[in-house]
Amino acid sequence: MPPVTIQEVARHAGVSAATVSNFFNWPDRLSTGMAERVRSAVDELGFVPNMPARQLRTSRSGMIGLSVINASNPFFAEMVVAVEHAATEKNLSVMVGSTHESPQQQRQYLRMFEQFRFDGIILTPFDDNLQQAHEIAARGTPVVLVDRTDDEGLLPSVGTDHEAGGYLAARHLIEQGCRRLWFVSGPRQVQQMVRRLRGYQKAVDEAGNVSLEVLEFPDLDVGFGREAGRQIADRDPQDRPDGVFGGNDLQAIGIVAELVDAGVDVPGEVAVIGYDDIVFAATTARPLTSIRQPSREIGAAAAEMLFERLLSPSTPAQQQLFQPELQVRASTRR
Repeated sequence: MPPVTIQEVARHAGVSAATVSNFFNWPDRLSTGMAERVRSAVDELGFVPNMPARQLRTSRSGMIGLSVINASNPFFAEMVVAVEHAATEKNLSVMVGSTHESPQQQRQYLRMFEQFRFDGIILTPFDDNLQQAHEIAARGTPVVLVDRTDDEGLLPSVGTDHEAGGYLAARHLIEQGCRRLWFVSGPRQVQQMVRRLRGYQKAVDEAGNVSLEVLEFPDLDVGFGREAGRQIADRDPQDRPDGVFGGNDLQAIGIVAELVDAGVDVPGEVAVIGYDDIVFAATTARPLTSIRQPSREIGAAAAEMLFERLLSPSTPAQQQLFQPELQVRASTRR
């Protein structure tokens, strides 16, 4: 059976072929009633638009590329949901790529997004190297950064003040009486880790009578959190940290689980704080204190920035920075 044509849809709906074209390419031009007539005809006939042809006519793909560090992390998953919701309202679709802390994977996704002529890209960079993003933007594809500010001021960005978040974490642990602090970090190439550690160190320096040890792991997940917990539990009680900051909530949840399994009192012996305030943080057996960054608000703001660039490419690059918030729960409350 040959594919249904746009002319057949137009006849079935009792409209012109141009109206059907507007339904797919410029839906804002149609009234609600007219759009519903075309939609019903499309559904009844099983019409599938020719995307390459549409792209040639409009110079638009109707697609947004979204590259995140780890889509399995609930923080990024929430951000993806927000971007998808905003894109749907603009009749756009989203393709998500997860780089898993790999610069090679990030380059591959960005190259693919540009080669398929995506309308725009939202990028959570793995490191400080923004050369490819700058080149893509210079060739005409708008790029919005998440969790990374462009020092050259060419690319708009939205994110959280991670240095302030690290500072909040250390100050809270110190106020709970902790004096031997640890920071359990992900890869140092991840700039969020660098900024969180910078703020954490600042609070330690201000306190004056607090020590700091940094433990680095290749990933930010529960498994490496458990490994950090084992290392803490295996130490002599006098040599253990009494306050631990996980690089994110997943690590912190793993740390708490391992310490509890080993019979270490959390928070009596070791207070543990995480970062992100994911949905699971408040529902674990030992509810986790966390530094909240508003994932959905960040995703929505990034999408809106991208839409603005699509409408007006010459708009100056804006920088939006959300402030983190301390959410105190049982894992640190003494």
